[in-house]
Amino acid sequence: MGFSDELWDAGAGIYDAVRAHPFLTGLSDGTLPHAAFRHFVVQDAHYLRGYARALAVLAARAPTEADTVMFAQHAAGAIAAEQEMHAELADALGTASDADVPVAPTTTAYTSYLLATCHGGSFAEGLGAVLPCYWIYARVGEALLADSSPDPLYARWIAMYGGDEFQAVVDAVLAVTDRVGPTLGDSEHERVREHYVTTCRYEWMFWDAAWRQEQWPV
Repeated sequence: MGFSDELWDAGAGIYDAVRAHPFLTGLSDGTLPHAAFRHFVVQDAHYLRGYARALAVLAARAPTEADTVMFAQHAAGAIAAEQEMHAELADALGTASDADVPVAPTTTAYTSYLLATCHGGSFAEGLGAVLPCYWIYARVGEALLADSSPDPLYARWIAMYGGDEFQAVVDAVLAVTDRVGPTLGDSEHERVREHYVTTCRYEWMFWDAAWRQEQWPV
């Protein structure tokens, strides 16, 4: 069993909870309120800026030139996705510019955790922290793609993450994960696993925050 298989098993129960969440079941059957999806789109734009910075740090700390190039390209791609698809979805939803909407509590917590781990931990720890955003989105997209969604906006989002192009990106990151895993000592191995499980939880929390249209309480 590869290291990525071990990590997936560690977070499998969280993924099951993600798939059962009403945000995603509503995305699939078209019953998700547009207000909840609007919240998601705006907060995802904020999130992707932080995620891109985390990937850029990971690129700088990567053990090989090929890894540096790949994660730097992914950092640029995260910004491009925010600028292109999110802008189009926001227009279709009639959403105000994300610059006018505060970064919500869960978004702040998740991006802060990613940046702290990538800056303060090893390359492998940072990799464990960023991996769930790649992998869970790919698995969700793949699962939902079979039935798509009767709502064209939701169907477009599903197609982006369930398509072959994104799957290939995730496969490349999993290959790095499986290459790095056997080189880790016991303590670092456990830290990577802990970071992975923590950000799996943040993935669930991010969708839940959109479902609740989370705001700062004070």
